[in-house]
Amino acid sequence: MITAVAAARAILTSLHEVMASRAGAQAKLNQIVDVIGAKLDSEVCSIYLLREGMLELFATRGLNQTAVHVTRMAVGEGLVGTIAANVETLNLAEAAAHPDFAFFPETGEERFHSFAGVPIVRRARSVGVLCVQHAEPRRYDEVEIEALQTVAMVLSELIANAELIDAEDALGGGPQMTGHARITGLTLVKGLASGVAVFHQPRITIEHVVAEDTEAERQRVYLAFDKMREQIDRMASQAEFGSGGEHEEVLQTYRMFAYDEGWSRRINEAIDSGLTAEAAIERVQQRTRMRMRQIDDPLLADRMHDLEDLSNRLLRIVSGQLGTAATSGLKGDAILIARNLGPAELLEYDRRRLKGVILEEGSLTAHVVIVARAMGVPVIGRMRALRGRVREGDQLLIDGDQGVVDVRPAPSLIEAFEARFAKNRERQAHYTAMRDVEPISRDGQRIAVLMNAGLRDDLPMLSLAGADGIGLFRTEFQFLVSATLPARERQTRLYRDVLEAAGDRPVVFRTVDIGGDKVLPYLRHNEGEAEENPAMGWRALRVALERDGLLKVQARALIEAAGGRTLNVMFPMVTEPWEFDAAKAVFERQLTFLRLRKRLLPEAIRYGAMLEVPALAECLDILAPRLSFLSIGTNDLTQFLFAADRSNPKLAERYDWLSPAILRFLRRAVEAVRPFGTDITVCGEMGGRRLEALALLGLGITRLSITPAAIGPIKELVRKVDLVAIRAAMAGWLADPPHDMRATLAVWAAEHDIESD
Repeated sequence: MITAVAAARAILTSLHEVMASRAGAQAKLNQIVDVIGAKLDSEVCSIYLLREGMLELFATRGLNQTAVHVTRMAVGEGLVGTIAANVETLNLAEAAAHPDFAFFPETGEERFHSFAGVPIVRRARSVGVLCVQHAEPRRYDEVEIEALQTVAMVLSELIANAELIDAEDALGGGPQMTGHARITGLTLVKGLASGVAVFHQPRITIEHVVAEDTEAERQRVYLAFDKMREQIDRMASQAEFGSGGEHEEVLQTYRMFAYDEGWSRRINEAIDSGLTAEAAIERVQQRTRMRMRQIDDPLLADRMHDLEDLSNRLLRIVSGQLGTAATSGLKGDAILIARNLGPAELLEYDRRRLKGVILEEGSLTAHVVIVARAMGVPVIGRMRALRGRVREGDQLLIDGDQGVVDVRPAPSLIEAFEARFAKNRERQAHYTAMRDVEPISRDGQRIAVLMNAGLRDDLPMLSLAGADGIGLFRTEFQFLVSATLPARERQTRLYRDVLEAAGDRPVVFRTVDIGGDKVLPYLRHNEGEAEENPAMGWRALRVALERDGLLKVQARALIEAAGGRTLNVMFPMVTEPWEFDAAKAVFERQLTFLRLRKRLLPEAIRYGAMLEVPALAECLDILAPRLSFLSIGTNDLTQFLFAADRSNPKLAERYDWLSPAILRFLRRAVEAVRPFGTDITVCGEMGGRRLEALALLGLGITRLSITPAAIGPIKELVRKVDLVAIRAAMAGWLADPPHDMRATLAVWAAEHDIESD
């Protein structure tokens, strides 16, 4: 029996002659349907192409010739329209029995029973359909279907080069990719932005489909597989794969596909049929995608993204296009689109041109979101299947306040958006004007409003926003953006620059918090120690105490940088008092070391701890006497209290910061340290939201460290609040919690003329 490879190669050999001829495009299509029909012994072979948003019969063998350029149907209409709409194959013994069957009398097709069709795909979108028909009711063999699918790839190149389809369709734009579309997602960082769509990992465009040297193409695929498998194994050894909300089975799925001999064999067979390496990978990817769509198993459906990622990875390797959009640089105002991003990846982009981010996944407290908030970049997450609705270069409008993205907006929508944008700028200007205004409540109490930072570029915002100081300097950001472990001298320069920029305002340096979703490629876990729950694993102070050289270097850098000043240092993820004592001892030993060498030392060192792990709350009476200050990190604290992975998209909105459980916990912490006079600050994202900040003020918290963009709004809020009144109200609500604490607090705010958003 003839194989799929032999059938496809026989057809491609004949097509080579057709394509090399001097005939016009229409004449070539007429010859192509004759070749395919004859090789597959099929009575009918037809080519439909997308033009002006409709599928038009361009060439046929077996149907009435008078129907050519006359028969037209919408995408989704009839069997041909269904194939184009779903980008899937149909193979029917009795065409008329299919629920989407539509009869077009001018074609004379009523005498044909069997039908098979495959989409002609250009840049991941259907631009036409290749189909065959037969009078005898029968399903076409798998060999014939695979031959049709291979030929369809060659046709896509031919029709694009011959300009037989509209430019929009050649770029992959069907009706769903040409008009205005509105997509709703989850607001991760508020704000408005406009720009063109830029994919973090641009799609590989396959320009050459037919191979000139089959053996050379095969060697390219072998090398690409070797490199891809090496990458997958390295990710496994570094325990960094799956840090964006995926589970351990993701890595196993990747490995399964990466080492699947069946997958590589099918790609080789596609090359044998005459395709280039890129076209062969895409050809097998299309076939697998179509088959998996017919499987109802929800687990396989979830893994579709993983298979797509792996196939795209192989395509990028074989084509030599390994970089992200950050590598080539942004050419103008851009909206970045990605499945997920790490904080270091986001920081690679030009902050002047990056206007917004759209994530297919994403969660409210993922570290990439924290970085984006610090950069003032709106982010919307939970937007699935973006590549099917957005093209590279499409105009996008991001409404981060409503969680909405407008794709290819009409001029009237752009005009209305620009009006909102102007109003938003006026509002921001109002907040900016408050930079010199002190945040004093209506009843005369001064609230400290500090800012969070982590980069040298953040420092100008200290004065521009009018912050009282830096309540959280995330020292790990320097580690994240570095290709190697930052040397002590480099760390010292950064810390000294931060202190000099702050002047007489306080700066709280948090020692390096790595691990979890902040994995450093140059600081690997021990082999075989991949963690199932990295957020609750070997991270932050736990890593620093194990790798004491890391903490020693940072301690010395901070002490030297703070010579002649007060140094405020804070340890992250303290779980038990002894961990704080051990970390403090590292600093004290370095202090003694530098004192013996007559170095300029800090005037004083104030030691603090972060309350992120609930267990520490039970020991605050023990630890508080040793603390100069306590900072509450509400991001990690929330996920630990609710046992909810903050990087899991399904849990992103499930638990509220205004839950009585959170508020009661925070009140206990405040009351536990009050007898010791310990400063207590909230430095999580919770403090930067107006309604949440109002609740924190009601709990007796008087120090907030927040993103620079939130300082103006929170200052304005403070000046409108009577702290005595809100604390009395909060005490009553926590004693007998209302059904909806958020709604109750919003009503109270409105009654006291306080904007809650």
